[in-house]
Amino acid sequence: MRYLHTMVRVTDLAQSIDFYCTKLGLVETRRTENEKGRYTLVFLSAPKDISGNPDMGKQDEARGTSTEAPRVELTYNWDKEAYTGGRNFGHLAYEVEDIYATCTALKEAGVVINRPPRDGRMAFIRSPDNISIELLQKGEAQGPAEPWLSMPNTGVW
Repeated sequence: MRYLHTMVRVTDLAQSIDFYCTKLGLVETRRTENEKGRYTLVFLSAPKDISGNPDMGKQDEARGTSTEAPRVELTYNWDKEAYTGGRNFGHLAYEVEDIYATCTALKEAGVVINRPPRDGRMAFIRSPDNISIELLQKGEAQGPAEPWLSMPNTGVW
């Protein structure tokens, strides 16, 4: 068994690409538009998942598998729908080099830090479609630091 992707339905593709790519730093690796099915699929990966594997994207014909990085699949249905219950989805999780620098950059980009990294280890944010995203410090937790240490939770995460 091998992890492939997590699918998230989005209501505004441009807004979601801005959030996941411009603000969070993921990279679009593939896009499929299906006119008959009236949807667009956009696959995103973390840069280190792509650059850390020199065989990324190659097919293993004998096994019928590929070496693609783990991905988030953004599904945009062209016909408008209201999606509810983003929280019951669970969350996506990404390891980051510096939890404080990441949260600072996201906050400066207008992203609400729902659960600040008070412990130097973990923070939560939400996508424009209310998908909860956990950010985890790579390696050991950093020491507690302001302004995060005294920052309260905002909303749900």
